[in-house]
Amino acid sequence: MELKIPPALVTFFFLAVMWGINYFAHPDIVIFSGMRWVVVFLLGCGGLLGTAALVQFYRNATTVNPHSPENANILVTGGVYRISRNPMYLALLLLLIGYGFFLGNSLTFFVPPFFVAYMNRYQLIPEEVVMEERFGAEYSRYKSQVRRWL
Repeated sequence: MELKIPPALVTFFFLAVMWGINYFAHPDIVIFSGMRWVVVFLLGCGGLLGTAALVQFYRNATTVNPHSPENANILVTGGVYRISRNPMYLALLLLLIGYGFFLGNSLTFFVPPFFVAYMNRYQLIPEEVVMEERFGAEYSRYKSQVRRWL
């Protein structure tokens, strides 16, 4: 696996970058307000999605450790895994986007695409290689039916 940093720490890094952008680059032209309901909605969706994904893994008694996908003993394809192959990472992305709305600085929305690119390169693609080795045609079929993010 190419993953060296846990996904939660990667998320905190990107949250810190967003905070820094907001702190150091806050001209009036990029500030917006009145979006608290969007923040609540995105954080709520992210929280529900992440929790549902974890519940699916625990119900199927398989690993949630992103550093050891080779320890997965079952391919989870039900529940929220029918709409996204990676709902836990999608939940983290929703957290980042919600935080951007919370900050109210449109410049912060340049950050989430870098999170997606980083996660694709260093987490998801290597994880998919392991899953294909572990589950073969079953994973290939699942991969062809369900998108990586959404």
